[in-house]
Amino acid sequence: MIRVLQIVTYMGRGGLETMLMNYYRHMDHSKVQFDFLVHRDFEADYDQEIQKMGGRIYHISRLIPWSRTYRNELKKFFTEHSEYRMVHVHQDCLSSVALQCAEECGVPVRIAHSHSASAVKNVKYPIKVHYMKQISRYATNLLACGEKAGDWMFGENCYQIVRNAIDPADYCYFPDIAKQVREELQSDDCFIVGHVGNFTAAKNYAFLLDIFREVLKLRSNAKLLLVGGGNDWDIIRDKVKAMGIQEQVIFTGIRTDVNRLMQAMDVFVFPSLYEGLPVAMIEAQAAGLPCMISDRISEECIVTNGLVVSKSLNESPSRWAEDILKQVHHPRENHMEEIQDAGYDILTAASQLEKFYIRNSRE
Repeated sequence: MIRVLQIVTYMGRGGLETMLMNYYRHMDHSKVQFDFLVHRDFEADYDQEIQKMGGRIYHISRLIPWSRTYRNELKKFFTEHSEYRMVHVHQDCLSSVALQCAEECGVPVRIAHSHSASAVKNVKYPIKVHYMKQISRYATNLLACGEKAGDWMFGENCYQIVRNAIDPADYCYFPDIAKQVREELQSDDCFIVGHVGNFTAAKNYAFLLDIFREVLKLRSNAKLLLVGGGNDWDIIRDKVKAMGIQEQVIFTGIRTDVNRLMQAMDVFVFPSLYEGLPVAMIEAQAAGLPCMISDRISEECIVTNGLVVSKSLNESPSRWAEDILKQVHHPRENHMEEIQDAGYDILTAASQLEKFYIRNSRE
């Protein structure tokens, strides 16, 4: 059996963590087992499930790329755990730090994985770019969720795409379930605009709220269903109150039943500033939801016919609202075959990743 060390921040219910768990659940654990090196000292959402499946969780200090103390701690870990011959790093632009330490400690297979097509342009951005340029120097294998993410992080270096796959059967639309969820949300007769994602700057929540305010002018019975959590949770809640629309916005927090909540939505809106390849978009299409996305998101995520419209962020919120309502005329249908044909079926994708690990372990 191969034990692959997955290096992450922590295993909360974010996009990359959910992708990892989707693959982990569908691996043959007699052949490939995942262990996790995390950079927080608390118990995260997926930790108990990981341990039930036989995975080990190790804790290390927060990542500070220029810190000699941090690097020494990382090298000490690799030295004391020489059983790990394969590391799979999911630390965005700063992945080169763990990859370099792993190389210096003799870990033969070092995998970097790109999950995003950009980063926040703040004071830390030049530092991130500096470390990002070193990734291909220390990695033996480069993986990405899509072409846009791979091109951004790895430049002209060759990489392999590992799709953010799901089990499409979990998202099939059933009217009875939709009715039940709407009743639970006390939104039986409402027009529900849905969104799933971490509360971060990249998701462009301020613009989403502006769009929804315009939707309310056209459909007074509209509600906005926000599924997720994150650093900007309080900021967004305060903005909702300031706009006076708190009665029309539902914050569910982090949920384990996203597939079920999507049954209640009428339309899915995703105006991100940038993405890698968002798993929520694959889920929404599997649920048969008409979707409106920003043109900053790679069209690779459009895997169904007629469900998704891409729109410029330069367009006004009112134009977005008008086009959202025009989009909502599709009957909810089963799109399982389209999801599978596009390569997003987790059964097939997990088998391919399992073979990738085994092949590289032998080589």
